[in-house]
Amino acid sequence: MEKNILKIGIIGLGTVGTGVVKALRQFKNIEIVECAVKNLNKKREVEVNKLTNDPMEIASNPEIDVVVEVAGGVNPCLEVLKTAINNKKHIVTANKELLAKYGDELFELANKNNVSILYEAAVAGGIPIIGPVKTTLRGNEFKKVMGILNGTTNYILTKMESDNLSYEECLKQAQELGYAETDPTNDVMGYDTMYKISILANIVFRKQIDYSEIYVEGITKITSEDIKCADELGYKIKLLGLAQKIEENASLDIRVHPVLVSKENTISKIDKATNTVYLEGYPVGEVMFTGPGAGEAPTASSVIGDILAIANEISLTDTILPSQRVKTEEKAVQENILNTKNSYYMALSAKNIRGVIGVIGSICASNNINLQSIIQRGIAKDNTAFIVVITDTTLEADIQNAIKELISKDIKVKNLIRVI
Repeated sequence: MEKNILKIGIIGLGTVGTGVVKALRQFKNIEIVECAVKNLNKKREVEVNKLTNDPMEIASNPEIDVVVEVAGGVNPCLEVLKTAINNKKHIVTANKELLAKYGDELFELANKNNVSILYEAAVAGGIPIIGPVKTTLRGNEFKKVMGILNGTTNYILTKMESDNLSYEECLKQAQELGYAETDPTNDVMGYDTMYKISILANIVFRKQIDYSEIYVEGITKITSEDIKCADELGYKIKLLGLAQKIEENASLDIRVHPVLVSKENTISKIDKATNTVYLEGYPVGEVMFTGPGAGEAPTASSVIGDILAIANEISLTDTILPSQRVKTEEKAVQENILNTKNSYYMALSAKNIRGVIGVIGSICASNNINLQSIIQRGIAKDNTAFIVVITDTTLEADIQNAIKELISKDIKVKNLIRVI
């Protein structure tokens, strides 16, 4: 590295990459040597000194000190970053899927090569959360981390409530505004949130997380009727990523699914594309980080913060940013969703006949489920009753058994949503 000049290569020049290039112009101690893109002929908002369509060229360029990866996905990024690390280059990445799936492998390789991987932008966009957990909050024993980690789904659920629209209508609107991709699967099915809560659980609990064991449920089954019922009962519906300790057996309960959140809970007030991360631990108690979770500028902010952290350290020591290194040799014991305990909202549809409420109550009771409330909300033209049930805290396995019995009695379970 030339004196006081950090030389970087950028892989990906889309929304985030463009934002990074724009923002880095103000820093005289950072030089963008080269950028890797898929299409060399595409018209771009920013100009750079050199473009290549071969990301391996950046990973192998001896002039480059730091590889900034904002392309996303596993292929070819995994092999490119492994090559860069083996070439003693520090890494800054926003790639949550890659870290959730192959983070342990990459961090181990980075430690062997005495380089750092910084990834503040991989979780919650512009919200600083990874750095604070690894530094300021490092002395805490955490019990729980959870949050709204996907702006697309939060926007859709907010619009369903505020405009009384269906999921399909709000998804279309989100796509038109650029909040949702043409293929929104990763967002609406909960996979994006799964990757992020996996990364958060790793740094909060300092254990290896198997993302494939995380229970995932998206928002595609949420109806405007569910939104309306939740509102009347004093709740809002949010898609949350949750990771918490189960003290009895030293396991971790990690999952992603829609939740009825009490309107008294601050998380319920986080609307539109905003993200939030909640932490509970000792001695800090409860803390929340809230801000923009995606987009060119917020995500670029986190990427640039990581680049500057390296720039400030690289000429001072041979082992930069030791507090940011990841070393988690112990694998987490992850709890099966069936062994978790929750309260539940059940939306049911049944023939409007005498005694149907009693049947529902009897089935719940026989499965160790106490009911907080059971409300018949009206009769449809086909003489079916719409019934809403809220349960006390109960075992997931019991609620699933009850659902099977309800279905056997011609009672349709239109939706099941957990409650906090």
